[in-house]
Amino acid sequence: MPARRGRSTEPWPGGQPGVPRRPEMPGVTVKDVNQQEFVRALAAFLKKSGKLKVPEWVDTVKLAKHKELAPYDENWFYTRAASTARHLYLRGGAGVGSMTKIYGGRQRNGVMPSHFSRGSKSVARRVLQALEGLKMVEKDQDGGRKLTPQGQRDLDRIAGQVAAANKKH
Repeated sequence: MPARRGRSTEPWPGGQPGVPRRPEMPGVTVKDVNQQEFVRALAAFLKKSGKLKVPEWVDTVKLAKHKELAPYDENWFYTRAASTARHLYLRGGAGVGSMTKIYGGRQRNGVMPSHFSRGSKSVARRVLQALEGLKMVEKDQDGGRKLTPQGQRDLDRIAGQVAAANKKH
């Protein structure tokens, strides 16, 4: 008798024969949680670990030429690193140039029309280099950078913690 295609009728462990087997539910990934809560949790993890190399100029630099002031948040470098890691999780192969597009914004030109302006290349480069130092990111052979398997595992683990914290509330 040929094997049936489709659902398996092997019993679930401890199940009854003839009852279709249910597929296992996958774990929680970064795509399953609120991105703001995830970035906050990952930034807190990066800060607590103390392994992220932060440049000494973080308290004086603007993040783009269209900004007037430096960021108010003193931990902005951790937040930017977490946001960059999340973006590389969702779309690998992004480099310094694409990060400047992502973190760009509107430059106001007084009475003239506003135009798009890119973010700082130096900040984007330093964030990617810091994530490479943690072995979360590696250079892609096609250009840009991508997450390492270890980095993806870390991000999924933190996403699971965020989902568990949201489930309690």
